[in-house]
Amino acid sequence: MEPRYFQKEIETMPREQLKQLQSEKLVKQVRHVYDHVPYYRDLMDKKGVTPDDIHGIEDLHKLPFLTKADLRETYPYGMLAVPLSDCVRIQSTSGTTGKRVIAYYTQKDVDLWEDCCARALVAAGTDKEDVVQVCYGYGLFTGGPGLNGGSHRVGSLTLPMSSGNTERQIQFMMDLKSTVLCCTPSYAAYIAESLKEQGYRPEDNCLKAGIFGAEPWTEEMRHDIEAGLGIKAYDIYGLTETSGPGVAFECAEQKGMHINEDHFIAEIIDPDTGEVLPEGSRGELVFTSLDKEAFPLLRYRTRDICVLNPLPCSCGRTHVRMSKPMGRSDDMMIIRGVNVFPSQIEAVLLNEGYAPNYQIVVDRAKNNDTFDVYVELSPEQFTDTVSGITAREKALAGAIRTMLGIGPIVHLVAPKTIARSEGKAVRVIDKRKLHD
Repeated sequence: MEPRYFQKEIETMPREQLKQLQSEKLVKQVRHVYDHVPYYRDLMDKKGVTPDDIHGIEDLHKLPFLTKADLRETYPYGMLAVPLSDCVRIQSTSGTTGKRVIAYYTQKDVDLWEDCCARALVAAGTDKEDVVQVCYGYGLFTGGPGLNGGSHRVGSLTLPMSSGNTERQIQFMMDLKSTVLCCTPSYAAYIAESLKEQGYRPEDNCLKAGIFGAEPWTEEMRHDIEAGLGIKAYDIYGLTETSGPGVAFECAEQKGMHINEDHFIAEIIDPDTGEVLPEGSRGELVFTSLDKEAFPLLRYRTRDICVLNPLPCSCGRTHVRMSKPMGRSDDMMIIRGVNVFPSQIEAVLLNEGYAPNYQIVVDRAKNNDTFDVYVELSPEQFTDTVSGITAREKALAGAIRTMLGIGPIVHLVAPKTIARSEGKAVRVIDKRKLHD
């Protein structure tokens, strides 16, 4: 596919020019935050840094970090950098682990966010002739509003479906001939499964591309979705704290997600020491928002573990690429002393021929960790004998042990007994935390 750009001049800007632009924006943004966000000004003062010490991106490391704990501490207005009367929108995190984080937007913030999402859509081949079906949740969750706005920016016919009601999703998809699908990867897999159950083949729909994010997914899952829907599946990345989806997106090369570096500076740090790591290192991703007016976070620790790739991309975009997150520095499970990421287990499941409908349950009994993995069988697999299923459980436990170094108890369960996700899939239940 010939590369397409939404804002070609910016997306293909020479690296030196891009770094100069970042430096100019950073100097202004640090001054804006220092003058208008007392909480961050105090952090800078404690570190002995003033806006006069920041001359460009080479000085970024001098600034203090922000974490989700800071955002909870300053809830609801403590990080706001403009008068509330200048704000036109809020979005919010799911709040599953404490106080919600509320992000504020001026109209300019919304416009820039929608530009970022439009870049992602156009990179996936979208134009004004397309029908974009948005099945991310709407409301406080950023997924629906972000891709909805991006689709409007491109000029596509937008179906603001929100998540759920799969029967209606399929009806609209087939009747209105949707060409681009936007949702979580787990919901895309469920739609593919539902279409198959209704007797549709992949070639029966008009979809050509899907933009999937908001939860971790593997290359194996990508291939399954592509085969099931007859599409090319693109990854998209974002955080409510930095605006929402569209911070980074895949081009047709599918070799990492281009970060919109005219709006965000990315760093990779050692999650333990906070030290900035050399180019190409694996570590924790940190973002600085260069253009956000209402909620401008400097050096925000995402907790996502990844690698940045600065090498030129054959699509012509010059913006650095980030790998898929390889887990998180804060939700990485340590089971019996071993670091475990759910994505590792998912990779094994898909490699062994199972669908990515699973749940990991970790608990503690007699001071020892218990480690159970529940995996849903397909209808064809479920016809196996009891002894056959037992053998399959042992084989799968062995494959996971080979990957991790520790083995779980595997439970192969009946089709559709693990709850399907229409938002973010709940993959891990760690009961040990309830005992602290």
